[in-house]
Amino acid sequence: MRRLYFLVPDLVMAHAIVDDLLLARLTERQIHVIAREGTALGNLPEAGLAQKTDLIPAIERGIGLGGVTGTLAGLVAVAIPGAAVVSAGAMVLALALAGGATGAWISSMIGVSVDSPRLKPYEDAIAQGQILMMIDVPAARVAELEQAIRERHPGARDQGVEAAIPAFP
Repeated sequence: MRRLYFLVPDLVMAHAIVDDLLLARLTERQIHVIAREGTALGNLPEAGLAQKTDLIPAIERGIGLGGVTGTLAGLVAVAIPGAAVVSAGAMVLALALAGGATGAWISSMIGVSVDSPRLKPYEDAIAQGQILMMIDVPAARVAELEQAIRERHPGARDQGVEAAIPAFP
């Protein structure tokens, strides 16, 4: 999957693009719209926490750091004589999993309160009233959908493609 970014000047064009994307067999789950705070989006698919915040990258970092910390704690526990009542492998694995889960939980609480760094370049445009559309599409359809939007909606400004989006955006 790839994420297309478009800046759209108004809600009328945003509605028209969403209609075209739905006719192109994309689902509402693949379309994310961000507008200035207080803008009534109507039935446009508004971006959720995963798109607006640093939630997903924070969870990924938390799993990694927590897993490493848990693994190190397990290795230390195994190295202490008499502390390892269960098998060493099971203890290291259990502590690595517990560390990963704890890291994901703690970092998700932090990530949900931090704005997504991916949206930083668009903050001024959104503040001026433009609408950011993020569209998740299969890699094979990127060129087709970019061209369709450019041809049918010349006021939409193509902002590029994000090469890799999280597995569960």
